[in-house]
Amino acid sequence: MALPLHIFEKRYKQMINQVLEGDRLFGVVLIKHGSEALGPLAEPFLIGCTAKIVDYQPLDEGRMQITTIGERRFRIHRLMGDLAYLVGEVEYHPFMIDSPEKTQLAAELLLPKVVRYIKLLNQIEAVDLDPGDLPRDAESLGNLAPAILQMPPEEKQVLLEAGTTLELIEATSRAYSRETAFLRAIIERGKDQSRTPVSQN
Repeated sequence: MALPLHIFEKRYKQMINQVLEGDRLFGVVLIKHGSEALGPLAEPFLIGCTAKIVDYQPLDEGRMQITTIGERRFRIHRLMGDLAYLVGEVEYHPFMIDSPEKTQLAAELLLPKVVRYIKLLNQIEAVDLDPGDLPRDAESLGNLAPAILQMPPEEKQVLLEAGTTLELIEATSRAYSRETAFLRAIIERGKDQSRTPVSQN
């Protein structure tokens, strides 16, 4: 998925300028303890995703607006805090596929849940997602479906840390069942409120 970022803090301006001189690739990890900006370096979760800079717009005072695309999952083996920003030794950590047929079947069961969720989401707020464009293969759907879910990052991190594509898809499917019920409740509550008589006093 695309991830737009506004870079304004000195340490991150340094980091992105270095990244732009190289392969335009850096890592995105969820913060476990600490804060993202204006303070000590935070402690991240150990599994994250690479982000590739695909668009760069310089702004005043060295600030910049960048657009990135998520690419590959990685695991952090060691963090080094000798720079203003976090640097780590990592290895790529792809999801294992231990049962291709079972994994594909799970993806086929997940697909209609994603379609249903997007349609419900569009009843609440317009989203730039066409259910007809969803991938059918297990690996692509397994990567995309969690990104679509509107739920807290900590819950998405659990999905990101799944061991196999099958585990990822099955956990994502359970999340869709739960979140779909939540969206339906929001929609029904909105309908009930619209039916409530309004006092003219």
